[in-house]
Amino acid sequence: MKQYDVIALGELLIDFAPYSTNEAGYPILSANPGGAPGNFLAALARYGCKTVMIGKVGDDSFGRALIGTLQEAGIDTRGILADPKVFTTLAFVSLDASGNRDFSFARKPGADTCLTPEEVDETLIADAKIFHFGTLSLTDEPAAEATRYAIELAKKHGALISLDPNLRKPLWKREEDAREAIEWSLRQADIIKISDEEIDWLWGISPEEGAEKLLREYRASLVYATLGPKGCYATNGANRVTVQSPAGIHVVDTTGAGDIFGGSAMSQFIRCGKKPADLTETELRRIVGFACTAASLSTQTHGGITSVPEYADVEQKIKE
Repeated sequence: MKQYDVIALGELLIDFAPYSTNEAGYPILSANPGGAPGNFLAALARYGCKTVMIGKVGDDSFGRALIGTLQEAGIDTRGILADPKVFTTLAFVSLDASGNRDFSFARKPGADTCLTPEEVDETLIADAKIFHFGTLSLTDEPAAEATRYAIELAKKHGALISLDPNLRKPLWKREEDAREAIEWSLRQADIIKISDEEIDWLWGISPEEGAEKLLREYRASLVYATLGPKGCYATNGANRVTVQSPAGIHVVDTTGAGDIFGGSAMSQFIRCGKKPADLTETELRRIVGFACTAASLSTQTHGGITSVPEYADVEQKIKE
């Protein structure tokens, strides 16, 4: 019996988001724990799943704070290394009037890009049912090689592979490199959460067409094509659902909402105890409805890891 429901590999970083401006018009920034895999696992841990993370932070105040935050969130951190030779990665978020984000990164290098294959703990991967990753760990070596190695290990040990491409164009030297890495990643995954914007960027087709393409040509088993504030289209081949996000949400900050969608959906998928292809339409609708609601509620507060709503609050909003 495997100890962990989900293991994730990837970036942990500090998101600096503006909450005010000073007299000279410069933003006053609030530091929040971030990184897509951490946000993803935080939702899973909040909703009762056993999780563990592999990654690297700097041996500095921010790195130690991030490890502490994950531990408080119920995530096992034994796979996270603190490296004294590099700084913890920093992301600077700017928000428009609608709460939508733009990113710039202090990552030349950041600790997350410095994870090596030798530092990947095979015993942790062998002890997990699902392996999750994103493509930010493929932007730079040696983390890219470490990611590819970890996926090999996960497949060897029979784990389902979960992917959120999480495209961040500023982190790639060339868009062609991003496209190549994402295409490769999509071919590794059983479960894919991908945004309508990413589908449009990759292939210039609709979210629904993109999801069907991933099932047909990339051999995915379950695809969530998120539609921003409009909700999500999901399919496992046998069934297809479109679920709208709940109304009446006052959006403050969308940081981490997509990751929280992914982790929330995964928590409900695990609860079903089935293979992706065996989910019924009712189960698929329930999974997506829960995830849309959790992600929407998370946008009412700042940050990623710290904005995952309580299970009871998600259920209450669904009933409304």
